[in-house]
Amino acid sequence: MADSKADTSYKKIFKKAYDFTKADEIKAQGLYPYFKPLQATDGTTVQIEGREVIMAGSNNYLGLTNDPRVIKAAQDVIGTYGTGCTGSRYLNGTLDLHLELEEKLAKFMNKESCVLFSTGYQTNEGSIQTIAGRNDIIFSDRDNHACIVVGTQVSNAKTVRYRHNDMDHLRTMLQKADPNAGKIIATDGVFSMSGTLAKVPDLVKLAKEFDAVLYLDDAHAVGVVGDGGRGSASVFGLSDEVELISGTFSKSFASLGGFIVGDRPVIEFIRHKSPAHIFSASMPPANVATVLKSLEILQEETWRLKRLEDISDYMRKELRNLGFNVWSSQTPIIPVVIGEMYDCFRFWKDLFEAGVYVNAVVPPAVPTGQALVRTSYMATHTDEHLDKILSAFKKVGIKHGIIDKNGRSLIEVGA
Repeated sequence: MADSKADTSYKKIFKKAYDFTKADEIKAQGLYPYFKPLQATDGTTVQIEGREVIMAGSNNYLGLTNDPRVIKAAQDVIGTYGTGCTGSRYLNGTLDLHLELEEKLAKFMNKESCVLFSTGYQTNEGSIQTIAGRNDIIFSDRDNHACIVVGTQVSNAKTVRYRHNDMDHLRTMLQKADPNAGKIIATDGVFSMSGTLAKVPDLVKLAKEFDAVLYLDDAHAVGVVGDGGRGSASVFGLSDEVELISGTFSKSFASLGGFIVGDRPVIEFIRHKSPAHIFSASMPPANVATVLKSLEILQEETWRLKRLEDISDYMRKELRNLGFNVWSSQTPIIPVVIGEMYDCFRFWKDLFEAGVYVNAVVPPAVPTGQALVRTSYMATHTDEHLDKILSAFKKVGIKHGIIDKNGRSLIEVGA
């Protein structure tokens, strides 16, 4: 066999791969923060590299991934249905459990109908691609999650991206658009990096004024914020004014998969036309049972939402008091801005050594010079956990010159 590296065609197609050395360079410096294998977890603490650390970077908002009732629900259905569905929902992969979950989610979200997808990513990619046609226009917030962005890219619609949460810019774009085109305004309900809420009241008004559909991706909102955890629109009492709301099961619902709710004709169209739904194997039985039990617990144990809100308020306040820039977070997602990429990696490493696991977020996920560590909290974090997290942040922040001992920020970054 010829030397593959000497083969011109091989080198052309894979040149970008061989030229990608950044990850190896960061690993060589001992600063690589990604793909860390968890060896064990009870939710709030995890075992990594043989040591126990507090998990302050998970989307397990309600703390249900290790709840014995949720685990038992998953185990119980395997005996009846097996471990997988071996087919798509369209053909042989629909269980009565899927239909039960769709019915209960539609009722919970106060919408007519619901359809499940195998992942949250597929939910947005597949739904947007299906409902946006060649003569339509999608207005997408610049900070939207990648699955919304990909959904707009694979659709045949024209896409206009408006500045993050900038309603004046969105209005200008809507005014310039063809008045006869179908229009969708697509946005995260809670933005996954900043922890801020979308301006739902303004979005509803603009959607009505310009005859547009409002599409909310509530992956970080359902089971987190709003009336009974019903998401970002319900925070403002506007759920009835939003045509389509999507969500995921990989966060508050302790599983994997996604859903979208809306009027029955629209959901039936997505169910029968979305390639991501038709051509993907359906959610395994254990995953569905996990979501059903988590939904039940969410509705019965309302203290979890209250505890989550209290923790979020406390950590935002205390991190600010220490001098950290946490942007304008309004949810359990609280970013801590560090600045330059390598400074962020060093901060992450020392925080890990101090017993706290968070997520390092660097460009292009955030603007250059605004690398951050993304913290997120669970209803099951104890006061002791929170105080240890704050102590570690203070120690590492002072060491790296991010804050001083008097609670003042020592770096200049954008808000």
